[in-house]
Amino acid sequence: MVFFASLATEPTSAQPRPPADRTDFQAALIRYAGGNYNPRPHGLPRFAWEIRKRTSIQAALDTAAVDPGEPMLFDYPLLVWQGDAAFPPLPERAVLNLRQHLTHGGTVLVDVSDAQVRGPFHTSVLRELARIFPEQALTRVPAAHVVYKSFYLIDRHGGRVPAQPHLDGLYVADRLAVIVSLNDLAGAMSR
Repeated sequence: MVFFASLATEPTSAQPRPPADRTDFQAALIRYAGGNYNPRPHGLPRFAWEIRKRTSIQAALDTAAVDPGEPMLFDYPLLVWQGDAAFPPLPERAVLNLRQHLTHGGTVLVDVSDAQVRGPFHTSVLRELARIFPEQALTRVPAAHVVYKSFYLIDRHGGRVPAQPHLDGLYVADRLAVIVSLNDLAGAMSR
């Protein structure tokens, strides 16, 4: 993924860019109650800027935030679930929407901002993932997975803190649908 590569590489040479008003892609934060859903407010805009700088993709520089219980969730193929504190269980509608989103091709990147393995936020996310897909478990994403080979070949993923040397993931129909990083990716991007 460009996100990981942008944390570990130098800029490439300048290339022609499409018109600035065109947007090809926008990630959205999952907005949830009872926790801090946006602890790194400059992280996703910086991620979008890096995508624009390093690729021909015109990523939106503004950050959307969506309630997972609302239909607007389906407008965003990539959702970012970040936080640094525990949060209460999601409403059932949110669980059902996230299951449908992931089953039909959506992706969720979980960014554990406090970089604590089994910390308050990580534990809350694990609880919710077990509700979304009760028959599946997170597994280690193998080093040979394409997520480490998109745009750049990288042998590790970055982050503000090296809390865990690998990514965890949840597969839906042999597709990596949920990616979990414990290394505070948005914190590194916020610099």
